[in-house]
Amino acid sequence: MKLQRKTKLLSSAALALVMVSGAVNAGTIRFWTTEEQPERLAKQQEMAAEFQAATGTEVQVIPVTESDLGTRATAAFAAGDLPDVIYHPLQYALPWAEAGILDTEAASEVVEGLGQGTFAPGPLAMAAVEGGVASVPVDGWTQMIVYRADKFEEAGLEAPTSFANVVAALEKLHNPPEMYGFVAATKVDENFMSQVLEHVFLANGVSPVSYDGAAALDPAATTEVLEFYKAIAEASPPGELYWKQSRELFFAGQAAMIIWSPFILDELAGLRDSAPPTINDDPTSSELASKTGIVTNFSGPSNPDGAAWGDVRYFGITNDADTDLAMDFVKFSMDEGYTQTLSIAPEGKFPVRRGTADEPSKFSEAWSMLPVGVDRKAPLGDLYDQAMINEIVGGLDVAKRWGVAEGQLGLASKMINSQVINRVVRQYIDGEIDAAAAVAAMNEQLSAVE
Repeated sequence: MKLQRKTKLLSSAALALVMVSGAVNAGTIRFWTTEEQPERLAKQQEMAAEFQAATGTEVQVIPVTESDLGTRATAAFAAGDLPDVIYHPLQYALPWAEAGILDTEAASEVVEGLGQGTFAPGPLAMAAVEGGVASVPVDGWTQMIVYRADKFEEAGLEAPTSFANVVAALEKLHNPPEMYGFVAATKVDENFMSQVLEHVFLANGVSPVSYDGAAALDPAATTEVLEFYKAIAEASPPGELYWKQSRELFFAGQAAMIIWSPFILDELAGLRDSAPPTINDDPTSSELASKTGIVTNFSGPSNPDGAAWGDVRYFGITNDADTDLAMDFVKFSMDEGYTQTLSIAPEGKFPVRRGTADEPSKFSEAWSMLPVGVDRKAPLGDLYDQAMINEIVGGLDVAKRWGVAEGQLGLASKMINSQVINRVVRQYIDGEIDAAAAVAAMNEQLSAVE
């Protein structure tokens, strides 16, 4: 990663010296965060206070509703009044860099100072710009195939890491109504279906965008996706299915596989009264968690390396920032304060920085011991074995999203929001059109999205 700025980061040793000596840096910086729930906000304010105690720099933690973030940032940029640091989702990283909102050189220097090799490669690649990164990756999560590991073992099945393995499992485990092989997303107007479909398309290396904009879907690879999705839909209950039914059926022990976010992990273990496992008579039981496995990196026949669908969040240092102080705050939040950063919501904040050069797994290990849950608390490391923890965190290594690598995330998002793919896939799995007609319909309709 080539660096252009000459500003030197405050090193860990220097920061420790500051803490010991009581020396201070004058100044105040503003930090916008979309983590505005009271408990999460309080944890960020605690970290800001720790940073001030260490450096003398005050951090004003300012909550911003995520749906308002884009318009507020644009208005502040026009007024020359951007905050120093913004915690933001992936969708803004490259557009804000191109617009001049973000200081990419400062972000790149922070990553270089912390050690590029200590970060998961997927989140860095998603925010890559010439010479470095647009923003510093903070945390993320990957969508997962959640499956009954005990049933797979009993049937001598391989984990559902590929289309072929999933289909093989359907043949052995689909036995309705006692056990459905899958609970596929089929409710067209639910974003859940969009998210699941993007995951399945990515797994087979299929994207509707290229570096030049909209791209025709590859007929052969897309047909493989359609046939796979029809197979899991046919092994699902009838009806309009989305996240609600998939969770309920899995929790009742009536589904062999579902696709879900990691926010299900604490619920699986009986830590949330509003969504208890019903596999037995004890809603606080961790029995289902002990029988569950997860897969993050998932592959199709045309893409044997597979992919994980990832949602990543970043610290953006703005071009209006007090740059040195902003860099120091971001580095602190990703080093001395990183466990505190992850503790805001551990079940949905996987560590994108696994550790330090000297302790490569320092933050992954600390994260696994952070308590999760709502009505009861327990560390993920106490609920799931180490191999599963490694799989959860490892998904970020290969995390992808449509349009990121091609610089077309905005166009890809519009395509997803149009629900064209949802509608056509539903027509195909309902038998209204064949695969060739489905591919043609998607290509025609997606090319019209602007």
